Amino acid sequence: MNQKPRILITMGDVAGVGPEIIVKAWDEILAFCDPIVVGDPAWLEKAIHLINKNAKVQVIDEPEQATPLPNLISCANIKTADLSTVKICDINASAGKAAHDYLIQSIDWALQKRATAIVTAPLHKEGLHLAGLDYPGHTEILASRTKAPEHVMILALPELAVAHVTLHLALRNVFDELSVERIVARAQLLENLLTKVLGRTPRIALAALNPHGSDGGLFGNEEQTIIQPAANICKQQGMTVSGPIPADTLFLRASQGEFDGVVAMYHDQGHIALKLLGQRRAVNITAGLPIIRTSVAHGTAYDIAWKGMADESSLVSAAKWAVKLGS
Repeated sequence: MNQKPRILITMGDVAGVGPEIIVKAWDEILAFCDPIVVGDPAWLEKAIHLINKNAKVQVIDEPEQATPLPNLISCANIKTADLSTVKICDINASAGKAAHDYLIQSIDWALQKRATAIVTAPLHKEGLHLAGLDYPGHTEILASRTKAPEHVMILALPELAVAHVTLHLALRNVFDELSVERIVARAQLLENLLTKVLGRTPRIALAALNPHGSDGGLFGNEEQTIIQPAANICKQQGMTVSGPIPADTLFLRASQGEFDGVVAMYHDQGHIALKLLGQRRAVNITAGLPIIRTSVAHGTAYDIAWKGMADESSLVSAAKWAVKLGS
């Protein structure tokens, strides 16, 4: 009998939807992997009670102690900030610190090859900052802890993946952060990921930055001076690359199957399009790390957290991607 892959699921911000979606997704995820929650057993108990699931928490200290079952949710009890004063749906420094510590422990276990992959529930960026942790989000923590020199956030659906050249920064700073080298590096990471998943050379498109691709320089010149030279280098390296293509037509063409992957120039250019296409199926993948990490493609959702309303679909999809990438 083949052993199922061990997947670490970080609880994220306990005040948000993380605990709830983990409990809701547990049975479905358990069918194809051995999941272990990395977080706080007491908050997991609260989520079990919230959705009235017939299950108990198995509190463990090491991944090897876990024996996950439909009625037994294994939870690695991470010693971190005191969560007794955390209120549901409220930004809190202790919750931010705890979410960070769950992730750090999971990264270390994955680096030690004690798990196949990490799947992360959402944390709250303001909570991180209140805790004195100067990271914009998961991606940057992962890159720092694993010492990954090149990494990229990829939002993925089974039919399309989008890599982002720039990520968590003010829109006014995007232009200064774009470079030929950065675009090429992101395209390479996207190609590596999709080649593994598809088993063939992927078709990748580079999004233009300016409206209408700048219409020959009428609305900026980044297409001519940065994105087109990057496309040329990608082609010289053997990649199947098109672009720059105006984003308003690119994502329509991609949704119709013309491309397997898109390199977006900034956060919302990629996120809005892919989340509209994928709805709750989208998954966040950090490519370029020495470990496998996937995540839900949504936030803490304080507006619906702890009401039994949260949808677990993205977490299930993230776990499936983690297993696929780890196989």
